[in-house]
Amino acid sequence: MTIERDLGAESAAESASHGRRRRRVPAAVAVLTLLGGLVLGIGGTLLVTSTPAPPGEDSIDVGFAQDMSIHHSQAVEMSAMALTNSADPAVRTLAYDVITTQQSQLGTMQGWLTLWNRSQLPTGEPMRWMRSPTGTSESMPGMDGHATMSPAPTPVGSPMPGMATTAELDALRRTTGPAFDTLYLQLLLRHHQGGLPMARHAAATASEAAVAALAQQITETQEAEAATMTQLLAARGATPLPMN
Repeated sequence: MTIERDLGAESAAESASHGRRRRRVPAAVAVLTLLGGLVLGIGGTLLVTSTPAPPGEDSIDVGFAQDMSIHHSQAVEMSAMALTNSADPAVRTLAYDVITTQQSQLGTMQGWLTLWNRSQLPTGEPMRWMRSPTGTSESMPGMDGHATMSPAPTPVGSPMPGMATTAELDALRRTTGPAFDTLYLQLLLRHHQGGLPMARHAAATASEAAVAALAQQITETQEAEAATMTQLLAARGATPLPMN
């Protein structure tokens, strides 16, 4: 009888324990369900966060990338001629720096335009993105830190300020020796001077941080190169070309 009572007590204890475990399981499931819902809710919030729209076709960012790509392409073209035709170490070093720097920047800008699904070339007048909301050109700081007037947008089909004409490029191809070095420096200096207002404007007004940063980098590099070219021309007894 004692053994039967002991077995009965153990059976009752086990039943009570099972009951407590059964009551705890639904509670645990409820807690896990609640936690899972919170995680899914947070994750859902992160997933539905919208991606910012790319810059518009008429934006400063797109206009700068399009126009500066054209500008850079010609600088690379002229500098490739210098690497082939010049024997002057200073000129060759400058040409190499222009090619390596601007070719990389050109690839970056074309990559942006592809990413934004925008045309690689301007669809309207060059530099129209530099026009203020009132339709006038905006003042930009000059190389001395003072405000200067940015070039007005040029008519469709007209070259941007500083760009070499077809006749000038043909003349550069035909020229050799020290005369080539001088003409290359003159054309590239004017080219830099024409592109700097674009770079300064984009550095100050672009909506994309990466675009503003690249424009600032271009500004600093081309200001330094322009100073070098001015010195090289002076050493040759030559003067810069007037802006076209």
